[in-house]
Amino acid sequence: MDVLKAFVIISATSAMISPVFAEPAKPNIRSLITPSVVQDMRQWIETDIVRISVDAQNDRLQKLDQGEIDALDEQWRAERESDDKPLIAATLSNPLSVYLARLQGKSLGLYAEIFVMDQNGLNVGQSSITSDFWQGDEAKFQKTYDISGDALFIDEPEWDDEARIWRGQVSFTLTEADSDASIGAVTMEVNLTELQRRSAPDA
Repeated sequence: MDVLKAFVIISATSAMISPVFAEPAKPNIRSLITPSVVQDMRQWIETDIVRISVDAQNDRLQKLDQGEIDALDEQWRAERESDDKPLIAATLSNPLSVYLARLQGKSLGLYAEIFVMDQNGLNVGQSSITSDFWQGDEAKFQKTYDISGDALFIDEPEWDDEARIWRGQVSFTLTEADSDASIGAVTMEVNLTELQRRSAPDA
């Protein structure tokens, strides 16, 4: 058997046994994120530890001007590339971040990321490190906190090629427990592939 013929046979055989890694169809996120799913999210987020943490940061930082916000965001980005990470370390080790990390773990793969923002759109706590510290220039904050106390924003799904899953962010405004006064916002990134599996009739 010559070399070319052997190569053709091996290539054809490999093609038959190789798994197909085609990207699955984009899920309908609005049919998956039902009122019941949102209610479950709110149950986990509308708690004392979340509200107390957000109120504390709002009191500490007050309303910042854009220059001060940009400085904190730039510090966060710089620390991501540095060995010295005082702002990141303080945020990731605070009680709220610990709570959110545990919540993500308890979801058994349903929540891919969770972060809570203050009145400036700055992170108060997060389940894992984010690329930036300020979310105020993004729809997750502008279409929740900036709109109303009961605002809900469901973003378009994104394909995660590394994890081979569809992800989708659900964001809503966080209010005081005894009023509709807005104090911050939360984003919960959902593993839509896992939610789709759990929502299947035979799941």
